Amino acid sequence: MLRVLAVDDEKPLLEELLYLLRSDPRVRSAEGASDATEALRRVTRALESGPGGADGIDVVFLDINMAGLTGLDIARLLAGFARPPLIVFVTAHEGFAVQAFDLKAVDYVLKPVRPERLAEAVRRACEQLGRSEEAAAAPAASEVPVAGAAVAPRRPVTEVTVADRASDQIAVELGGVTRFVAIADISYVEAQGDYARLHTDEGSHLVRIPVSTLEERWAARGFVRIHRRHLVALARIDELRLEAGTTSVRVGAAELQVSRRHARELRDLLMRQATG
Repeated sequence: MLRVLAVDDEKPLLEELLYLLRSDPRVRSAEGASDATEALRRVTRALESGPGGADGIDVVFLDINMAGLTGLDIARLLAGFARPPLIVFVTAHEGFAVQAFDLKAVDYVLKPVRPERLAEAVRRACEQLGRSEEAAAAPAASEVPVAGAAVAPRRPVTEVTVADRASDQIAVELGGVTRFVAIADISYVEAQGDYARLHTDEGSHLVRIPVSTLEERWAARGFVRIHRRHLVALARIDELRLEAGTTSVRVGAAELQVSRRHARELRDLLMRQATG
């Protein structure tokens, strides 16, 4: 059964599409995203969780004409993934079909969406997914063990990391346009309720992701929590200051307070970094 993400920036059309998809017994789950930023965030999370993860996505039903990144732009980004989800375009425009199938789309459904036509797209997606899973399960000829030969342990699929553009950047909205900010350019993150403000040398960007989520995702990239309000890239810390029993760090022109519960761990990390 399919796990589906539907993407459309027109809410009534998105709701209608989700209703039709959820009515199909071949669809296990169908969630919606109303813009490119949300869509890319969900797909990235799905890839990080692995094929069998709780956030997995098998197929994306994608509108083309959207503000910011178009559906074609999103599809091009997804095509760079190690194991991208399948793509079905759902659009009112006939003129993009050639580009869509160049991007290996499973189907191209025209609006207004007819239930029977959508059902055919679901059938094609199920069929394509089945073939992909069979191909992934079948060992290549070079992997078939030869009698008497030592067999190297096979790396589990869940250990494969996503080393593509989407994993190295984060999508942000700016004046209705979606931009991509390199995570390596982010100096520190500031909590603002359910949002986080990403600070770079060029400015700042607000994203609708809690700092606690970014702390978990970016720990391997050298980001450390120094305060309930701040997450800092360890390599961007210029100075550690100890004054009158309080600890702070300088990150570029910003001076950030370090809470007592994080101070000792931060000092240890910086010492290890300096001597390592």
